[in-house]
Amino acid sequence: MSQVIPVILCGGSGTRLWPLSRSGFPKQFLVLSGDDSQSSLFQQAVERINAIGGPDINLGPTLIVTNEEHRFLALDQLRELKDISATLLLEPISRNTAPALTLAAFEARDGHDVGKDDPILVITPADQTVQNTAAFIKALQDCVAVVQADEKMQTIAILGITPTSPETGYGYIKRGAIQGANQEYVVEQFVEKPDSATAQAYLKDGNYLWNGG
Repeated sequence: MSQVIPVILCGGSGTRLWPLSRSGFPKQFLVLSGDDSQSSLFQQAVERINAIGGPDINLGPTLIVTNEEHRFLALDQLRELKDISATLLLEPISRNTAPALTLAAFEARDGHDVGKDDPILVITPADQTVQNTAAFIKALQDCVAVVQADEKMQTIAILGITPTSPETGYGYIKRGAIQGANQEYVVEQFVEKPDSATAQAYLKDGNYLWNGG
């Protein structure tokens, strides 16, 4: 059984969805579901990622990477979730994904014998909307299984989303051959946000997926 550490990236600056979302109260802390749920996107992300535990997944406490400005918002919303154990990691300066993941990796490594029982990090942004929670949880469990199958623990598994339109606002993943027991695809190439004509070509090609973060 592998030790799995959930990681939530919660460092949004609130520049999207203005005026609902502001720097002091960014998108991930809003309730935007449109149904009877009164959970914020952040709370939904925490609950989803904590639902992936099972016979082969020993789930550890959740690591939440955020910043000083939003620490009390995050703590207040965490208190509303039952049976969730979480630790906040405060970035001294908000940067992009790589520094946030590095901070989480250093924290997760503490107390583990590196190279022998390295924990698996399962990482998700705090501001995603997921319409099919069961399918998303299953996909994350499959990702964990792909990483577990690598004895050297050097594999990174990432979710790709089948595109439904030539979207120019997303990065893309070009998939290669199928391999492994879980029928995962090898990543052939990561592609930055394309122009409209290139996005149309990706959609027609059929081997390009939206990068799900």
